[in-house]
Amino acid sequence: MDWLNIRREFPALERWTYLNTATYGQVPRRAVEAMARHSQQRDELASTNFLDWYTDADRMRASIARLIHAEPTDIAFVPNAAAALSIVLAGLAPAPGDNIVTLDDEFPNYLYQGSARKVPWAQFYDSVDDRTRLVAFSEVNYATGFRPPLTDIVKFLGARGVPLFLDGSQSVGALTFDVRKTPVDVLVAHGYKWLMSPTGAGFMYVSPAFRKKLPPNIIGWRSHHDWRNVDRLHSGTPEFKDAAEKYEGGGLPFHLLYAMEASVNWMLEIGPEAIERRVMDVANSARSMLSGLGAQVNDASSQIVIAGFPTAKSFDASSTARALREQKVVVAARHGRLRVSPHFYNDDEDLERLESALKKLL
Repeated sequence: MDWLNIRREFPALERWTYLNTATYGQVPRRAVEAMARHSQQRDELASTNFLDWYTDADRMRASIARLIHAEPTDIAFVPNAAAALSIVLAGLAPAPGDNIVTLDDEFPNYLYQGSARKVPWAQFYDSVDDRTRLVAFSEVNYATGFRPPLTDIVKFLGARGVPLFLDGSQSVGALTFDVRKTPVDVLVAHGYKWLMSPTGAGFMYVSPAFRKKLPPNIIGWRSHHDWRNVDRLHSGTPEFKDAAEKYEGGGLPFHLLYAMEASVNWMLEIGPEAIERRVMDVANSARSMLSGLGAQVNDASSQIVIAGFPTAKSFDASSTARALREQKVVVAARHGRLRVSPHFYNDDEDLERLESALKKLL
């Protein structure tokens, strides 16, 4: 794989050592060009072909479905993971006394829910009870890099009839995922991280079985199954499709979706397995380098590298990240530790520049 040529798709990397995809992914030129083409077409045709955009959206669903080994009808577009979680919780309508189980170091989306039961991983299995309506967490934790054992969890929850909402925002696009092998009920990803898309482009996979239990709660002109008949839109109670599209309700952010399609199709062309190998190789090289500088790092199960420096005098992760950014080396600080999150566009030279800058600061 010609990773050097691939790297040229990202203009910012000519000036920055960017190792912070867990915050924002770099958007490739082809995605920007896809948005520009859509704008140009709108001007040329005065948006008279707007129904064709929805045909294109079905093609986009197919690309995303290929990425996670699903069917196009399983995919709905959402602006972000928080919106997807709200759709699911509103559809489930937990009663007083019901609970949602999440992990106590999860992303705030899950911690902020009023019925959330926040538990440490060691207590996870014991915390699921007969009042648990949903289990929700990330495939890769944003602050620790922890990857829960999904195969065991899916079996455990399936035996108890508890649905699993999995946030793949910190994994899908970097790590492979197969909904046939890991049959979650909902998988969501907002695209501005590892899918290298603009903010506002994301998707929600909803399994066919769970769609039968989850009613739509965003109701709009596209809710009725015959919504494409725009000359005579249905005026009564909508009859929904048996497809995840029924959770969208209204119009779609097409500029953003064309960009996401360009990125996803490119990743499919490169190969998700090749991307995962590349990402993990760079991440593990970062772990080795940081360990050599005296850092305590997380295990090698994910592509997000967490580093603390307990022996460094007066080490402060936030001030260190700011000092690195002044040298155009970008990492993040999370909960008192540095977070290094390389994607397939990173290479050994990026790590060498990070190492050199860190040595001076430490």
